[in-house]
Amino acid sequence: MFRSCLFLACALLAPQAAAAPPLLLPAPRAIEARDGSFRLGADTPIVAPAGDKGARNAGDRLADLLASSGIRLKVQEQPAPGAIRFVRKSGFAPEAYAVVAGPDGVTVTAGSDAGLFYGAVTVWQLATGSTPGAIPAVRIYDAPHFPWRGMMLDSARHFQSPAFIKRFIEWMALNKLNRFHWHLVDDQGWRLQIRKYPRLTDVGAWRYPAVAKGAPPLPPVGGFYTQEQVRDIVAFAAARGVTIVPEIEMPGHALSAIRAYPQLGMGVPIPPGTESDWGVFPWLYNVDESTIRFLEDVLDEVMELFPSREIHLGGDEAVKDQWRTSAAIQAQIRALGLEDENALQGWLIGRMARFLDAHGRRLVGWDEILDGDMPPDAIVMSWRGSEGAEKAAAAGHDTILAAAPTLYFDHRQGVTAHEPPGRGTVVTLKDVAAVDPGSDKHLLGLQGQVWTEHVRTEPRVAWMAFPRAMAVAEIGWSGTADYPDLLARLNPQLARMAPLGLKAADSAFRTDPPLSASERDSTGLQTCSGKVDLYLEDDWPAHGDRAKFLIDILDPCWRWQGAQLDGVRAVEISVGQVPFNFQVGADRDKIRFRPPQTPAGEFEVRADSCDGAVIARLALAPAVGKPGVTRLSAPLKSQSGAHDLCFTYTAAGPDPLWAIDRVKLVR
Repeated sequence: MFRSCLFLACALLAPQAAAAPPLLLPAPRAIEARDGSFRLGADTPIVAPAGDKGARNAGDRLADLLASSGIRLKVQEQPAPGAIRFVRKSGFAPEAYAVVAGPDGVTVTAGSDAGLFYGAVTVWQLATGSTPGAIPAVRIYDAPHFPWRGMMLDSARHFQSPAFIKRFIEWMALNKLNRFHWHLVDDQGWRLQIRKYPRLTDVGAWRYPAVAKGAPPLPPVGGFYTQEQVRDIVAFAAARGVTIVPEIEMPGHALSAIRAYPQLGMGVPIPPGTESDWGVFPWLYNVDESTIRFLEDVLDEVMELFPSREIHLGGDEAVKDQWRTSAAIQAQIRALGLEDENALQGWLIGRMARFLDAHGRRLVGWDEILDGDMPPDAIVMSWRGSEGAEKAAAAGHDTILAAAPTLYFDHRQGVTAHEPPGRGTVVTLKDVAAVDPGSDKHLLGLQGQVWTEHVRTEPRVAWMAFPRAMAVAEIGWSGTADYPDLLARLNPQLARMAPLGLKAADSAFRTDPPLSASERDSTGLQTCSGKVDLYLEDDWPAHGDRAKFLIDILDPCWRWQGAQLDGVRAVEISVGQVPFNFQVGADRDKIRFRPPQTPAGEFEVRADSCDGAVIARLALAPAVGKPGVTRLSAPLKSQSGAHDLCFTYTAAGPDPLWAIDRVKLVR
């Protein structure tokens, strides 16, 4: 009966024993726990049949994983009793597998290389459960709900080493995630070696980080992946069931290429240091035939490196100001019979999609590509909520849910200073687990995104991605995630992955202490309007720990709600300054400050209303030109009881931004 159920992909026969099922992640489609176990010993062989490269790969990967947990087994071709066996058999869905374990051994059966590998991952989890070295007796049939279970990593804003990329892919694979969307190109950096255009990496891969005026300069940052390194990473991923989908942005997010080859742009000068800004840039590719040839040349080399059928061309956030004011672009729009600049972008993306199609590849783009005339097989990656996915499916396009903010993992996971820098809005593991992708036939799956504007280091990438990526894995594999059940299975999985270098966020498991009545860092305050809350780090020192500031960059204003002011005679505010290196267009002109009373400006404290009377004023002069954090102090007019305190500062403009590190009420 088990065999019949297996090939029909149905639930296993009802359990015949009372044994509790092991804690696996993601949860298998069907599992029957039985009494007994298979004990691993030094002489336990892993058997992969001769000539089956996929089975051998699965066996080798299993041996490596077990070794990371202190269990050392050898892989052999000869059949043997008391073994872990890999068997290839037809009749399985793609990526599906079965595991049968009993006192006499373990058999992993699948019809594909990916299925054999996932079976190996499950055996590793079984062998490192509540009784390490003992595989509980089980019968498992497993297959994914969605074919696309992905993570995107932004290597353009901040570069990660090839070794870290491999570790990240390994961590993905151990949770049965199968698409690594690699964001290789953006305004701040071009990370892929293109032999025909060496200046893309000679120039476009490097920048000096922005610093506040008068602050010590920071050393240059950057890097790129050679083609040899990329081939090695692609092979590493393939051995673990992961397909790498490269992204080459167009027509926007193109500053790094235009810096290297100015003829690709609109001829608009680029102010020095612009490449170290964050936000949405107005520099676009032009659509001359020479530029289109450049893009095709780049894609030719990309396709040589990446065997993935899907190639991502971006298509998002293309601000059309430079196209709108260009006589040449306007003439081209008329000559092509197009309606406007949006239609021109659609024309360009459509042309590149046809180029990919001619090479047997398939376009993926962010949901803005729906504004153009896309080929029927274009895949739409929906980032602006779920509406893009719904619109794409209604138009007959396959789609992937990658919606902000919940699937954007540059958001903080908690509300305290324990968290690394990132976007200020909190997106918890529980929030991610609650994502419901839906069930439309065009929905290929879902994907988490790790954008790295504010995620500067590799340990922070790991923290931001995991364990939220494991909730994506659970939903992608099982179709849904039950949060309490997920948590129960998450802890043993994280323990298994720790020897493989993963230090995941502990935000979902940590109990934070109550807020102090007399002193708070910026995370214990609230921004006043929450327009664009960011948890930024200081621009000093170059090496070592930096201060972190929660700030609304479009309205630098903070509140301490319900501050007890009985007996408070003074206030201390520790402040730092950060550069206003944000491309926010006309929104910059909407940032308002009260006029300063002194040349350097002042921090002002008000009670109950941000428009009320000032109860303390702290001169900023001692902090001007000083790197790091400066503590300011001033008397506070006598108040009694609880009041909401409002903190703002006076300035002539937004650059630099003054930010609060902490506030102390002095009694």
